[in-house]
Amino acid sequence: MTTTAPEQAVSPPPPPPDNEPVYGGFTRFEIELEFVQSLANPLYLNHLATQKLLTRPDFVAYLAYLQYWSRPPYLKYLMYPGPTLKHLELLQQEQFRADIISPDLVQRLIDEGMKAAIDWHRSDA
Repeated sequence: MTTTAPEQAVSPPPPPPDNEPVYGGFTRFEIELEFVQSLANPLYLNHLATQKLLTRPDFVAYLAYLQYWSRPPYLKYLMYPGPTLKHLELLQQEQFRADIISPDLVQRLIDEGMKAAIDWHRSDA
């Protein structure tokens, strides 16, 4: 005769707080964090320019709003704060928003990012 262990009741995790709305299963914090971190990628900035988002006043206002990520306590959540905040700051300038459509500028930002990463690793050794 075999005995089986009594089944243990497994309760589901608690639901998110009612005061925190979710969008597609993600909180506003998570969505904004992912978006602001995507600004570290010069190719993505170029994509935003080619889609003409950087010329829309509502999108430019959203970029200004996102500057709260440059201050505590939000700053600590950025995985790559250097390029993320540098590009967020540059996006506040109308001239940069117009110029980022240029492949030459995109490549220069990529090259600068690679150089910074290499220099950082060298100084760590």
